[in-house]
Amino acid sequence: MPKIAIIVPCRLESTRFPRKLLHSIKGKPLLLWVAERIAAEAPEIPLYFAVDDKLLAAPLRASGFKSILTSVQHQSGTDRIAEANRMVQADHVINVQADEPLVSGAQIRMLAQLIAGPSAMATLCTPFTRIVDFYNPNQVKVVLRADGRALYFSRSRMPFSRDLGLTIDDAWLQANPCFRHLGLYAYKAGLLEAFATLPPGKLEQIEKLEQLRVLENGHDIVCGITSDPTIGVDTPEDAVKFEQWLG
Repeated sequence: MPKIAIIVPCRLESTRFPRKLLHSIKGKPLLLWVAERIAAEAPEIPLYFAVDDKLLAAPLRASGFKSILTSVQHQSGTDRIAEANRMVQADHVINVQADEPLVSGAQIRMLAQLIAGPSAMATLCTPFTRIVDFYNPNQVKVVLRADGRALYFSRSRMPFSRDLGLTIDDAWLQANPCFRHLGLYAYKAGLLEAFATLPPGKLEQIEKLEQLRVLENGHDIVCGITSDPTIGVDTPEDAVKFEQWLG
């Protein structure tokens, strides 16, 4: 049976929300909220954190989590995971983002099931329900092939309704499902190593979406659809939403 592990890529600096993983929410850094959530939701899968700074490793180790110090030069989380997996040596790797404090066990297990199939990479998406989110460039969109594989990822809203233009509303989204990409991935080890040797793609550099490097180089990404609620913490406002969710 293939060896599987969860590796969480962690970068200290963040453009939109400086040092967000250390941002305190109810007295605990965001990173620890995520670590404790993963450990509670998927205790059967070994968990590691690939960090680029000892400031991130310190609270993890103090709470009993395993961290691997990786290069500060990596351009993407996938590059960071590839380095960490040379130590972990898992056959299948699940990538949970360090700013996804509501990741569910069902989502993690869906990724594990998808990556056990023929595709070398898997990810998840969820239907948009609000038009304001569909227009938000911080919420990445994905369009799918009929077989569930990704056609393209973008920060722009897509698909674009030629007939309705800018007049689409929440009701249109209900009738025409459009999908928000979630920052959760799974990889076979061979693809991870191949990814690390590829230069950043042109589309990847424009959109700042690392998964486009995989598509640009001819690899498939299979997508699972989940309805579990998520709050990706990309901005200080998102951190407030999560704190409000905690009650």
